[in-house]
Amino acid sequence: MENPETRSVTSRELLVICVLATIAGAVIGFVGGAFRWCLHVADAWRADVLEWAHSLPGPNWLIPMAFTGLCAATAALIVGRVPLAAGSGIQHVEAVARDEAAPPPLRVVPARFIGGVLSIGSGLVLGREGPIVHMGAAIGSETARRARMDDNHVRSMHNAVAGAGLAVAFNAPVGGALFVFEEVTRDFRFRTVVPVLLSVGAGVACSRVILGNRPDFVVERIDTPSITLLPVFLVFGLLTGLLGAAYNWLIIGSLELVDAVHALPPAAKAALIGGGIGLLASLAPLAAGGGDTVSQHVLAGGALTLPLICWYVVMRFIAGPLSYAAGTPGGLFAPLLALGALWGILYARIVEAVVPAVDSSIALPMAIVGMSALFSASVRAPLTGIVLVVEMTATTSVTVPMLIASAGAVVVAHLAGVAPIYDSLRTRLLASPAPPAE
Repeated sequence: MENPETRSVTSRELLVICVLATIAGAVIGFVGGAFRWCLHVADAWRADVLEWAHSLPGPNWLIPMAFTGLCAATAALIVGRVPLAAGSGIQHVEAVARDEAAPPPLRVVPARFIGGVLSIGSGLVLGREGPIVHMGAAIGSETARRARMDDNHVRSMHNAVAGAGLAVAFNAPVGGALFVFEEVTRDFRFRTVVPVLLSVGAGVACSRVILGNRPDFVVERIDTPSITLLPVFLVFGLLTGLLGAAYNWLIIGSLELVDAVHALPPAAKAALIGGGIGLLASLAPLAAGGGDTVSQHVLAGGALTLPLICWYVVMRFIAGPLSYAAGTPGGLFAPLLALGALWGILYARIVEAVVPAVDSSIALPMAIVGMSALFSASVRAPLTGIVLVVEMTATTSVTVPMLIASAGAVVVAHLAGVAPIYDSLRTRLLASPAPPAE
C-alpha cells in the first residue's frame, strides 16, 4: 500500500512543476512572440532591400548576395561562441529527453534569438520553430534549476516548455502539446501531460498579446473532397513518402558535404551559402525565406504557372538542405510545410490534366494535404503534422485525406530505409567531436 506521505510529496512536486511550467511557458510566449515579430520586420526589410536593388542599374543581384551572406556569416560567428545554437535545436531537445545530453544553458536563448533573426530574416530557407523550441527548452530547464529541482524534474520542465515553444512558433497549442507526446517524450503519463498543457496554454496566450489571435494562414472555406477522390490522395501520399525520404537524405548529405570542406572556417562557408541563397532570392523571391510567404500565396489561390511551380519545388527542395548546412540557427518545419504546399499544387495540376474526373477544385485541398504529408514523411510524427496544419489553416474539411496521405507517406518513407530526420540529426549531434554539454 502506498504511503500517504509519499503521495503528498508527489502531489506537491507536481503542483510545483505545474506552477513553474506555467510561468516558464508565459516567458517563452513573450520571447517567442517577440522573435516572430522581429522576423516579420526582417522579412519586410529584406523585401525592401530586394526592391531597392532591382531598381539599380548594373549587377544589382550582388546586393542581396552580400546582404544574405553577411547575415549568415554573422550568425555563424554567434554559433562559434555558442555551438548549441547551430541548426534546429530539436535534435538536442530530443537527446535531453532521452537523457543522452545535458539540458541547454540559458545563453542559448540570446544566441538563438539574434542568430535566428539574422539567418532566417536574411532569406535563408530555415524555419522559426527550431530556435523557439530550443529557447523554450532552455528557459524551462533553467527555471527548474533555479528552483533547485532534481534532474528528472529539470528534464520534465525542459520538455514541457519546448512544446510551448513549438505551439508559439505556429500559434498551434494542440500541435505543440502533441509534438511533445508523439515526438519528444513518446509518453502520455499524467505527470507529463499536465505540465505540458499548462505551459503550452500560457505560452500561446502570451504570444497572442504580441502577434494577435488568428491562424497563421488565411484560407478560404473548402468543401470536403468527394470520397471517390481518396485514391488520388493515397497515391499522392505514397509519392510524398519518396519525396520526404529524399529530402531527409539531402539534408544529411549537405551537412556531410559542407563538413568535408576543411579549408574554410564555418563563417566563410555560411557566407558562401548565404550568398547563393541571396542570388536565388534576387531571381525568385518566393524561392527563398522560411516559407510563410509562399505558403500563404498558394493557400490563398495565388496564380502560379505550372513551370513556375516546378521551379519553386526544385529550388526550395535544394535550398532548404543547403541553408541548413550553413550551420546557423534555424529549423526545418516551416520550409517543409512550404515545400509540401507547392508539391501538392504541382501534383494537383498534373492529376487535373490526366484524370478527366478531377477538376481544379482539388488544388487547394491537395496543398493542405501536402503540408501534413511531407512533414509526416520527414519527421515521422503524422498526428503532430496533421494537427499543426489544421490549426495553422483553421481547416478541418480535409482531415480524412490528410490521414490517408500522411499514413501512406510514413509507410513509404519507412520502407525507403531513411531514418526520421531528427533521429539522424540527433545521431550526428551525439557523435560530434564536441558532445552536447553545458
